[in-house]
Amino acid sequence: MDTKPELSLGASKLLTCLAQCDHQTAPYDFWLLHDVLPPDWVKAIAALPFAPPQQAVFDGRRESNNSTRVYFAPENQAKFPVCADMVQLFSDPTVVSRLEALTRTDLSKGHLRIEYCQDVDGFWLEPHLDISVKLFTMLVYLSDDPALRDAGTDVYDDSPEHRLVCSAPYEPNAGLIFIPGKKSWHGFTPRPIRGVRKSIIINFVTDDWRAKEELAFPC
Repeated sequence: MDTKPELSLGASKLLTCLAQCDHQTAPYDFWLLHDVLPPDWVKAIAALPFAPPQQAVFDGRRESNNSTRVYFAPENQAKFPVCADMVQLFSDPTVVSRLEALTRTDLSKGHLRIEYCQDVDGFWLEPHLDISVKLFTMLVYLSDDPALRDAGTDVYDDSPEHRLVCSAPYEPNAGLIFIPGKKSWHGFTPRPIRGVRKSIIINFVTDDWRAKEELAFPC
């Protein structure tokens, strides 16, 4: 008799999170997440031996600091087990299928990209739309410092002023999902960052993604 393969600890945890997430529909569809990953994974990612970028350029764009950005590419998967665990989790067909069903998005031809971010005081992100080669965006926050409670991603409307609608709660192992589109304005309004704002960004991107070295698998 055929039996379904047993889910990994990470997959079981994430699927439970997705089943309990808070779906918001205005100003666009996004999903607030809690208790996303196994707690040991969150601690292991937050403890990765990468220092926050020094002499970062704070001009409202992450790409201004491309040379210091960190990805769960094959080299880091080989060095750090938690990076390999994360790539395996988001490559799990059951997990990908559930993400597709939740967001009504086809990820079958997407390439996995996971970035580890450490934002410090002075960092901000202008209201922006993700570029069209991104099919899916998910953020998970890592730091457990209460001083960072106001450091969540900001959601804006699509008016010319891009008015702030809400901010995702910044809590360890919490986050959000959205599908990049014409209304998915988001960013980080300038405000003090009291500590290191650690997070991971999980994307699925199309074949047209240029920086192949950022991807979880060679292509």
